[in-house]
Amino acid sequence: MTILDHLIEQNRKWAARVKQADPEFFARLAQQQNPEYLWIGCSDSRVPANQIVDMLPGQIFVHRNIANVVVHTDLNCLSVIQYAVEVLRVKHIIVCGHYGCGGVQTALDNRDHGLIDNWLCNIRDVCRYHQAEIDALRDEREKLNRLCELNVIEQVSNVCHTTIVQAVWRTGRPLSVHGWVYSIEDGILKDLEVSVSGLEQIPGIFRIG
Repeated sequence: MTILDHLIEQNRKWAARVKQADPEFFARLAQQQNPEYLWIGCSDSRVPANQIVDMLPGQIFVHRNIANVVVHTDLNCLSVIQYAVEVLRVKHIIVCGHYGCGGVQTALDNRDHGLIDNWLCNIRDVCRYHQAEIDALRDEREKLNRLCELNVIEQVSNVCHTTIVQAVWRTGRPLSVHGWVYSIEDGILKDLEVSVSGLEQIPGIFRIG
C-alpha cells in the first residue's frame, strides 16, 4: 500500500459510477476529442473548468497557469492555443480569472517571492496601465477584484494579438475570444463583455498580415 492508494481507489469508484450511468461513455470518449471551447484559466484548485460550466470530459480543452496569464513568449500557452484552433478547431476561447486570485494578490504587494515575481510582472504591468483606476478604489478587496477583472481583459487582448488567432480570422472561420471572472464565494461566472470575433475589433497596430 502507498500513501496515495486512496486516490486510486477513488478513481475506480468514480469510473464505476460513470460506467453504471452510461456504459458506453469511456468507449465514446476514447474515439475522439472534439471540444468547441478552449479554457485558459488559473491554476487555483478551486476553479475546475469542467465543473464550473457543467461539462463532461472531452467537451472543453483546458490550459491553466498562475493568474490565467497569456504571454507572447510562453511557448506552452501558445502551443495549446495553436493546437486548439488548428487541430481541434475550437469555436470559442475563454479566458477565465477569478476573484480573490492569489497570483493577482501577490502581484500587488512589494515583497520578494522568488522566481514567481518574474511571472507576476505581467500582472504588475496591467496594474500600471490602470494605476489611476486602481488607486481610486479605497477598499483593498475592491482593488484586488478589479485588478482580477482588468487582468482578464488584458489577457483576452493578448490572445487576440497572437498570430495564431489572427490567422484563423483571416480565413473567415468563426472564432471568438471571451473574458469571464468566476466567484469562488457563490460559484457564479461573470461575463466581462469583452468578446472579440474578428480582426476589425482589435487595434490596427496589432493586426498582422
